[in-house]
Amino acid sequence: MEFPPPHIQPWQTSHTHTVILLHGRGSDGEEFAEEFFSSATSKEEICSWFDAYSLDDIHERQELQKKGLKESVLHVIDIIESEAKLLDGRFSNIYLGGISQGMATSFWAFFAAIGLGKIQEPLGGLLGFCGWFPFAHQLETLLSEPAVNFSQTHAIQDQISSFFFSEIAGNETLEITQMSNSSIICTPVFLSHGTDDVWVSVELGRQASQILQKIMVHVEWNEFTGAEGDGHWVKEPEGFDQILQFLGS
Repeated sequence: MEFPPPHIQPWQTSHTHTVILLHGRGSDGEEFAEEFFSSATSKEEICSWFDAYSLDDIHERQELQKKGLKESVLHVIDIIESEAKLLDGRFSNIYLGGISQGMATSFWAFFAAIGLGKIQEPLGGLLGFCGWFPFAHQLETLLSEPAVNFSQTHAIQDQISSFFFSEIAGNETLEITQMSNSSIICTPVFLSHGTDDVWVSVELGRQASQILQKIMVHVEWNEFTGAEGDGHWVKEPEGFDQILQFLGS
């Protein structure tokens, strides 16, 4: 899969923090940025991070998601590494997330990066809007097994990361650069989803939230109604106020 250069919103002062946000299916970085910063555009080209057979039942034929998801996740990890170098290794100044399929990709990128030792400390935060967690049913089964000890957070994050490489990436052998710090689980998580979202059911967002609450220390879940785009967007203005509050906390 070929990836275009990332769209970078110019900073106004010195570069102290980075927010990496992934667009949803049918959008791109430039369009997402323009919409996020309050102007509307329209394009016909359909871009996606991975193939999804059905949005009505996102769990149907999940094997079709694996190839694109693996490639996209590794691409996002490269971006995280590049930004970490620009910030002199200050991972706490990096925020990662996305909307819809972008949320799905960014969250797996986070756990894959842990497995590869690419993230060395907690990020500033994870953000997800109107999205889901691919392979959620399998994760629910994994986290419900008696062998999972929720007092051992490092073991849990290793299991989730191992699941990505064994079940999604297809046992691909990748070099682990350094063991990850268990404190990475302290990365705060912000999630929001419209209860009237006609494209991605709020039940998928709730499912993602419940899974993450079993893995991460702090997960903030917000529901709303009446957002633009048939409910498949951030509610204005309160949704953006919540995001700013999260980024500033």
